[in-house]
Formats: sequence, structure tokens, C-alpha cells
Amino acid sequence: MIRSNLALLGVLSFFSFAAFSHQTKKADTQFLMPSTLIVKVQFKNYKLGMWKLNQLHLDVAGIDIKNKFAEVIVSEAEFKKLENMGFDVSVTMSKSLMRGPDSQYKTPAEIETILTDFHNRYPELTQLKEVGKSLQGRSIWALKISEHANTHVATKPVVLFNGMHHAREVMGPEVALDIIETLLTNYGKDNKITHWVDANEIWVMPMFNVDGNNLVWTQDTMWRKNARGNYGVDINRNYPYAWGTCNGSSGSKNAQDYRGPSAASEPETNVMMNLVKDIRPVFDISYHSYSELVIYPMGCNGKRVQNADVVESIGKQMGSLLKYTAGTAWETLYSVDGGDIDWMYSEYQVIPYVIEVNSASDGFQPDYSKRGPTVELNRKAWQLLLDRLDGAGIRGHVTSKGEAVSDFLVKIQKKIGSQYSDYMTYRGNADGSYHVVLNPGEYHLTLSGPSIQTTAQEIIVEKNRSEVNFDL
Repeated sequence: MIRSNLALLGVLSFFSFAAFSHQTKKADTQFLMPSTLIVKVQFKNYKLGMWKLNQLHLDVAGIDIKNKFAEVIVSEAEFKKLENMGFDVSVTMSKSLMRGPDSQYKTPAEIETILTDFHNRYPELTQLKEVGKSLQGRSIWALKISEHANTHVATKPVVLFNGMHHAREVMGPEVALDIIETLLTNYGKDNKITHWVDANEIWVMPMFNVDGNNLVWTQDTMWRKNARGNYGVDINRNYPYAWGTCNGSSGSKNAQDYRGPSAASEPETNVMMNLVKDIRPVFDISYHSYSELVIYPMGCNGKRVQNADVVESIGKQMGSLLKYTAGTAWETLYSVDGGDIDWMYSEYQVIPYVIEVNSASDGFQPDYSKRGPTVELNRKAWQLLLDRLDGAGIRGHVTSKGEAVSDFLVKIQKKIGSQYSDYMTYRGNADGSYHVVLNPGEYHLTLSGPSIQTTAQEIIVEKNRSEVNFDL
């Protein structure tokens, strides 16, 4: 078996080089290193097999839960190691994984051009913002969509959609661009879309890892991380919450899930953290590929969020609509620490999701013809979140003598039977607003803060959002 697989290695190396050499749109050197293999690891027990595989911190490209296998990108030496450890491993000839991206996928410069064009066409509905710079000094762009977009309105809920934490995952920006196009081109024509844009502030960041994506087009089509040194840091293992705590990342620079030398060491990580702090989204979707999953926090084995009845039920709704598997990272893949969704939830109680688009047969870089069906399918999920902003929950403002109170906590207890039980605590927004998504029921709110005399109120949450203001 080893001999036959190694013979196939030579064939794969030849075909992969030949396949990449014709991709000349962005650069002349777009090829995966010839010693790289895409292998299929078959499991008898999926969860146990994934746990063992994760201990090796290899480059797990994607998984198929139904058929109990993972696709892994390995060197020849790593391939031998997997076989020697007893894994059921075979080399796959995955055209979508091996050829490199279709030239119709986007570079950082093309993303900027497209966003600028949208802004120029819809100046009243959009605000184009450079939210920060990458390690190599490239601009990271986000587009805000809202009625009178240049003015922040504290009464409007905020939602964030972002693509491409991982550089090779080229379908993420396409989903994000489709969100922009769908909202802007149908505004004033579709009543529901018009309401979403008028009533909310919708932020879309199509391409986050701009340096890494540049490397995909110029050096290595399977590049995943940012451009730190000659090794890169996995931005989505670099966030401060639970950083490096549960074997959900690696301390080795050569690992694809290298978490960096310290929490939030990377400028890109700080760009996202600052944006989230500034806009305080109610919901977030981070688009990745591939595996057809909807992932919600928390990432470390056995951990769950306080308000799991809301976070997990919405995640499962999206999974049902997309026909994707829904769960935490440790339920569907493996433990993850230092991830963006865990940080967003823990720091600001954002309700965040990772959606892994495309199947194992599509891989990271499917034919561009798959773009249409993929973005159309994924509209169901992001539109569900925009609808849910109007659903059960509470939104309000905290003021004192007419001025917004910027530092406060909302402690929420939920009535179960005849007793109130601790449910969650929400950190208030700097503009004095707060927005908590809840299921219908009876709740007790306690407001506290450095300049606040503790205030309490009982409320009944029904199927539509309620407004509960505090004037101290």
C-alpha cells in the first residue's frame, strides 16, 4: 500500500504542476509545492478518529460527517506517519483541491474595486470604510449598508458578515459580495429587503485575510494563514479568548493552525476586534469552506454558551435550511481555541456563527460555475438572521439626564416554573444601546454599572422584539 501510494505521488505532483501552470491571470507561479498530497482519512468512529487526527495538528482541509472521512493536506513524510500510526489513509486525486483557484475568483485589489463600485452606485445606502491594515500594509475594507449609511443610528440593530479568515477559501468572499448585491439591487423593489436595509446597519467585510490571499495568487494556492514571516499565523486561532488552552491550535510555526506567539499578536486580529467593539453586532456570520457546516460557540470540548437555547436553536435552523450539519466545533470537527466566534461571544455577547460552505467534492476552490448555486443557497441563512433581528428579544437604551450611559451591564434571569434562574449577562454598548435575542418567556433584568444605581425590571418577551429603555 505504501509503495503504490508513493508511486501515485509522482503522478499527482506532475498533474498538479501542470494544472497550476496555466493559471496566469494573477501570477506565473501558482502551484502547490510538488511534495504536497491531498489524502482521505477514513474513520470507523468519526469523533474518535477526528480527535486523534487533531492531536497531530495537520492541515485538515475538510470533512464529510455522513461518510466518516476527512481530507488532509500533508507532506510525503506526514503521509507516511499517518500510515505508520494505523490511520486508514489514501491519496485522492481531487481536481478542485489540486488545480488552484479559477481566475474569476477575486484578488484583494479586485475586492476593493468592486466595493468602490457598489459605493459609487449607491452612495446614500452605503458607507465604504477601510477598517484597518494588514501585516503587509494592505487595506481591509468593509461596506456598511443602511438607509442614510453615513450616519450611525443607535436605535438600529447591527449585523456583520465577513469572509476569508483563511486565504485559500475563495468562496467566502463570493457569498459576502452576493449579500451586498442582493440587498442593494433589490432595495426599493422588494419590501422585505427594503425593510432590512432601512431598519438595520448591515456590515459586510468580503475579504479579511488580504495578505494570505495575495500569496494564494502569487506563491501557493493552498496558503491558509496570514503572511507573517515565511510561516504565517492562523488568524482564526489568534483571538484572546481561550487562546492556546484546549489543544485547539498549535504552538509550532510550521503547523497550519499556528496560533501565533501571543494572543492577538496579529494586526488582522486586532482589525476585527476593533471593528466588533466599534459596531457591536447582534449577529455575525464568518464564511469559511469547506464541509457544509454551521458552527456556533464554544470551541473547546464540552463548553457551551450561556444562552444555548437561542444560539444553538438559530444555528440548527440555519443548518436545516442549508441542509448543513450544525453544532459546536468540538461536536462537528475538533476543539478550536482562539477562534473569532468564541471571542465575539465572550467579549460582547455577539451571536456568531461559522458557515463552512461547499462539500468535500467541491473543495476549497471549486469551478466558478459553483458560485451561483452556493451563494443562492446561503441566502437562506443570512436572511434568517436579518429576519430574526425583529424577532423575540429586547432592545433599548440606557440614558442619564438625556445622555447615553456607555458603561453598564444587563443581568438577565429567566423564569422557569415559579423561580427566576440566572440566564446571561450582556455588556452594554458605548452608545447606550443594548440588544439581547431571547426566546419568548418571562425575564428579570438588572441594570448595573459604575455610575448606575442598580435598577431592576420584569418583562414578558413575546414573538416580536420589545423595547425596554432605562432613564436613570
